[in-house]
Amino acid sequence: MPGRGLLPDPLPGSGPHGGTERPVRRGRIVDPDSCGRLLGRIADAALGPDRSDSVIVLSHPVLAGAEHRAAARALLTGLGTTRVLVLSSARAAAADAGPSETGGPLLVVDLGAELTEVTLLVGGLVSDARQAESGVDDLDGLDPAALPSVLGRTVLDMITSMWRHDRHGAVRGALRKGPVLAGGGALRPDVTDHLAGRLGTRVRLADDPATTVVRGAGQILSAVLRDRPTPPGRSGRPR
Repeated sequence: MPGRGLLPDPLPGSGPHGGTERPVRRGRIVDPDSCGRLLGRIADAALGPDRSDSVIVLSHPVLAGAEHRAAARALLTGLGTTRVLVLSSARAAAADAGPSETGGPLLVVDLGAELTEVTLLVGGLVSDARQAESGVDDLDGLDPAALPSVLGRTVLDMITSMWRHDRHGAVRGALRKGPVLAGGGALRPDVTDHLAGRLGTRVRLADDPATTVVRGAGQILSAVLRDRPTPPGRSGRPR
């Protein structure tokens, strides 16, 4: 929320049978009803009952299919907002990294709990992407010493595949600059050090990697609100 920062679900752990709702798994909405209730609670707390002049920004995994993006957009539209902006998580992470990152090629490596994604951005737009449907949570049973090598191999395989299909040297240029690491897995120094060694280049941690996507999405939202005219008959700041 502009001016209010991060606003979580005001009623955590309110799922069926008193359990925690997990309506999104592997970057997909698997329980639309639960997801709608969760979004409704957040909208009530953040926006109040009148949402006719509100804008919501939605970030999604880069390779989320059209049907998953449409399902998310439908849920958000059902909240009564004026506009829904949809963008990829990699573009949001790049926005959080700063304006200097939107010009040339940029690799965003997102080490999430349930997904691992590598995205090549050129001029701020997605040029190529790879996704593994596994993340840090899937590796909980491993020997902790093995986690960096497993994640490192996954990321290296995806970047190698992108390199083979890159005809313009964008991957090489992005590696020379250094990939930006996002997601909770980027908070582990053993993982980041191992990645730097395997890639043979420096890696750059986003500021607070676990929240960089939501903060970047918030920056994009704030820019949209600044450029948006106030509707007739209303005063004050759009939401």
